[in-house]
Parts: sequence; C-alpha cells; structure tokens
Amino acid sequence: MAVTTTPTTGSHDSRHAAWLELFFDLVFVALAAQFSHSLHGDPGLRDFAVFLALYFPPWWLWINLTVSANLFEDDSARRRLLMLTAMLCIAVMAAAVPEAGGDRGPAYALGYAGTRLVLLGLWWPATRFPEPERVPRWRPLSYCLGSGVLWGISALVPSPWRYVMWAALLVAEMILLLSARGQGVPRQLHTGHLVERVGLFVIIVLGESVLALITSTDEAWTATAGVVALIGFVLLAALWWSYFEFGAASAEMVLSAARGREAYLLARDVAGFLHFFVTGAVICMAAGLATAVEEAGHDHLPMGAVIALAGGLALYHASHAGIALRYGRPVRSVAVWAVPGVGVPVLVVLFGEHLAPWLVVLLVAGEAVAHLLYARVLARRRRSAGTL
Repeated sequence: MAVTTTPTTGSHDSRHAAWLELFFDLVFVALAAQFSHSLHGDPGLRDFAVFLALYFPPWWLWINLTVSANLFEDDSARRRLLMLTAMLCIAVMAAAVPEAGGDRGPAYALGYAGTRLVLLGLWWPATRFPEPERVPRWRPLSYCLGSGVLWGISALVPSPWRYVMWAALLVAEMILLLSARGQGVPRQLHTGHLVERVGLFVIIVLGESVLALITSTDEAWTATAGVVALIGFVLLAALWWSYFEFGAASAEMVLSAARGREAYLLARDVAGFLHFFVTGAVICMAAGLATAVEEAGHDHLPMGAVIALAGGLALYHASHAGIALRYGRPVRSVAVWAVPGVGVPVLVVLFGEHLAPWLVVLLVAGEAVAHLLYARVLARRRRSAGTL
C-alpha cells in the first residue's frame, strides 16, 4: 500500500524484527525452495519467465506486510492471527508453485486472494485513526479488498485468460501505487527496521542456495562434486559479504538521510522493486549451483543451468547497479564495477556450452570474489581520503 514515509533517527532506527516476523519468514523459505526447484536442471526461457511472473505476487505481498508491520507496530492477538493466516495462504501458494501454470493455478490465486484480505485486516484500523493520521477508507477497500475479490474470481476463470487477469491485476496495483506517491498515510517509516527486514529476506534466499549445495551432493557423492560445491560456497560467501558490508550499509545511510517524499520513493524503488530482482537472481543461482554439483562429472552444464547461474549473477549485479544509480551515484563510478560485474557472467553464458561445470562455477565465483575485493579496496581508499 502506498505510504508516506519519513525516515526516523535515534531510537526509531534501533527497532528490530519481532519474533512473529521471523516466524512468518519461515514460509518464504519453503517458497524459495519451490521456486529454486522449478529452475533445476535445464530450464528454458519460458521457465524463467514463469518463475519471474509467479515470484512477484508473493514477493510483493511480503513487502506490503513488512511495510504494514513497520508503520503499525502491534503485538496484539488480532495481528498475530492475521499474520498466521497470511502464512497459511502463502503456504498454499508455495504448494501450488510447481503446477501454478496448470491444475494448481486456482489454489495459487485463492492463496494470494486470502493474503489481500489479511492486508485489509491490518490496514482497516488506520481508517479510524484521528486526523491527520486517518487513512481514507477507499484505499484499503480498493487496494486490499477489491484486489482480493478479483484474485478470488480469477480462480474460476479458465486458462490462459486466468493468467491474463493476474497480469492485469498486478499492473493495476502498480498503477495505484505509483500514482499515490505516498499520499494518505503520515506514519513514519523505521529505516533500520526496513533495511533489516529486506536483509533477512536476502539471507533466506542465500540460505536456500546453501541448502541446494548440500542436498545436491546426495545425487553426486564424488570428489569432483565436492570441489564444485566448495567453489559454490565461496561464491555465496562473497555475495553475503559484499551485500551486508556494503549494500545494506549504503541502504540504511541513504534512506536515513532522505526526507519527505524522496524517502518514500527511495524505499519503494529500492526495497520494493529492485530487490525483487536481487532476490530473484539469488534463487536462480541456487538452482544453477545445485545442477552444477549434480552434473560435476559431465563435460559441460545444460545451457539452462548456465543461464540460471551466470545469468543470475549478471542480474544480481545489474540490480545493484540500478540501486546505486537510484541513490544518485555517478554513472561513471557505477559503471566501473557494474560493467565487468554484468559482462563477465554474460561471457560465461555465451561460452557456457564449451565449459566444464567446475569451470563455470569457478569463473562466476572468481568474479564475485574480485567484486568484493574491489569494493573493500575502494572503501578503504575513501576512508583514508575522508569521503563517503
């Protein structure tokens, strides 16, 4: 839901995720595993397109629920029951993912419809707030109730029109969000809490990648598979290190410094839109790594696995480049690391059919480690020069 977000400082930024939020995130562990498994082996372009299309609704729901918890801090029994209901709805969506484009499409739609009704329950009390904090009733009625009813109706619509209806509903939701531009809810956004929550979601998808490495060794218990898994772990460790030393720190610094409408727009674009691609890219890499371990003894990886792994890293760096540009970083300073960060994985994709699985993983991991080392050297130089 569109909100006005004025970053806070001091005690507000010391707020952390509640136990309920952490428990709620567990269902997204299962969801990430389902999506990663859907890209296992040799996925085609259609599989990647379906993944992105099915991943966006639950991701967007998570963002909405996170913003709701951020704005309306509440540990009442009512809110607990609503969040637990949302967990059940998302569990239905996760179970439907493997066949959401077929027989399980109605279950996926009904699961998402249920979450919109949960959002209505979370936002409706704000319609009774005293002025000027009161939320106009038409906002939750249109954004939550109206959307939920239409998603429920889509379960009765035969395919392929059902998926056309889903796309139209998501587009309408984005139009409502973009046109509102933060009008209507004057509550303050807790910057530290938001950055922490998004970081925890990144941990979820990185955790799925680690799990994929471990479970894939069951299929190929060989020395070669062990080496590939080890190199894959280095890749994930480098991604974790660079994200939480530089990405999360930059997000908190920039969001805390922003004011008024610009703060809202930054939070919407960085946490909502661009991190969809960041987390989606890691899920793709998890699938590619699992396949690489299982195919470690072969001459080359299936092209779909190469695209998932190397293409996922390219998308990951491109997303972070978009975030840096959204922060207002100069194009030249971003291009220094973004061009090789995207270019090297793209080259791996182009020549992937001629590369052994271990070499594909090594090249991708090498780029991630080089990216981390460059960021650390650059940060050290800036600290020495007394600049940000």
